[in-house]
Amino acid sequence: MPRSNDGSSDWSKTPGADFLQLNAEDAPAGGLSTWLADRLRIAIADGRLPVGSRLPATRTLAAELRVSRGAVTEAYRRLGEDGHVAGRGRNGTIVVATPVSAPRPPTPDETPSGAALFTAAPGADVFDALRAVPARIDLSPGTPDLTAFPRAAWLRAERAALGELAASGFGYGDPRGTPALRAAVASWVARTRGILVSPNEVLIVAGTAQALTLTAQVLRESGIGEVAVEDPGSLGARQHLNSQQVGTPPIPVDGDGLRIDHLRSSGAPAALLTPAHQFPTGVVLSGDRRRELMRWAAGGGLIVEDDYDAEHRYDRPPVPALRSMLPEEVVYAGSISKLLAPALRIGWVLAPERYRDDLVAAKRYADLGNAALPQLTLAQLMESGDLERHLRHLRRRHRRRRDTTVEAIEAHLPGATVHGAAAGLHLLATFDADFSDRDLATAALATGVKVHPLSWHAQRPHPPGLVLGYAARTTTEIDEGIAAIGKALRRL
Repeated sequence: MPRSNDGSSDWSKTPGADFLQLNAEDAPAGGLSTWLADRLRIAIADGRLPVGSRLPATRTLAAELRVSRGAVTEAYRRLGEDGHVAGRGRNGTIVVATPVSAPRPPTPDETPSGAALFTAAPGADVFDALRAVPARIDLSPGTPDLTAFPRAAWLRAERAALGELAASGFGYGDPRGTPALRAAVASWVARTRGILVSPNEVLIVAGTAQALTLTAQVLRESGIGEVAVEDPGSLGARQHLNSQQVGTPPIPVDGDGLRIDHLRSSGAPAALLTPAHQFPTGVVLSGDRRRELMRWAAGGGLIVEDDYDAEHRYDRPPVPALRSMLPEEVVYAGSISKLLAPALRIGWVLAPERYRDDLVAAKRYADLGNAALPQLTLAQLMESGDLERHLRHLRRRHRRRRDTTVEAIEAHLPGATVHGAAAGLHLLATFDADFSDRDLATAALATGVKVHPLSWHAQRPHPPGLVLGYAARTTTEIDEGIAAIGKALRRL
């Protein structure tokens, strides 16, 4: 923005800037950086600052607004943490991504359709239906920070994969997956989860959802009609098992994880566990319980291990995968849905030898194998070290959002107990009170905030609770969303 050589210019006489017609006098006392970050975020979302546009230099904008440069720098830093802008050295600060568009809050006429999600027992399409309901702030669990997707690294890896790909690579391939990705996954789980496995033992699938569906199909065909599940435990996982006519008897979870004594008494021949970060409580399966589980498995029991977000940990050391200790008693499922993006639909299954061929056959008849190019791109990303660098970046960002969520619960939901804060992408908040968590989820949705009631993920009676995802939301959105839940709670 041009200035005269003698230093006298219009900006020195007025408190605002031509850029976005910003006026610092509109900022609340003590909230200048937050106000400026919000104004810029809105301008990015509505297209006034499209992707690729450059923000003014911090010194220039601070001078025009007649505020400290530190306030502008802090606002830019927050946008960078949200993934909306990035510093490009001499090229300045560039808009690199738009915020996930926030649909308008539901109108009174629309509220009953959202409320119906929580008044009836959740059906097979409940997650699709919840995603379709408009909301200001989505605190549903299960989604990573999609704005942090490493686009530049992915494009580099994709170009490298295409450059090395022979013409024959565009044909039908091995239903187990490309050799490159199977080798990369074998290396990845060895480094990050302590699992020693040959690439020939790796089956690439379309995420953990397909891993569970194919596993349930193969187990049912082999005579296993029940897979015990944690309670509370993932509704989605239970649905995938049930879709193959496999029963899911509930086994209680306490502070040490799955109750192995209840598992034994259930008589179920197999059990699905999330031992590294139990969903939704966040409990880690204790050492004593692991030893009990190993004795149960040695007696003929089969473990299905869903290692859905084990890489995301903040305040505790890594926990070894069960598969690393029991290779012939564990069907292990992992994916990149919580690490990169669910849309890639890439996961893997490591199965005991007795089930391996049947799982490959089930995968073959399901879809002939995953698309090859995304597999080859992911293999490049894993082998280059870019995926580990991305994980380190996510941990820093997610830790801040986790901290904000805990602080917001303490501030706005007095009396709530927080579970599972040491790892993962969500928290569980439970209440020592007599109300329905589905009513609270309905009331929260009426204010434009999406959550999961704990009762969705439980087959037996439990205290009311909410499962709150924080990874995909900014710190401002998290605080605003939980504040809205607090107001809804007070009206119940």
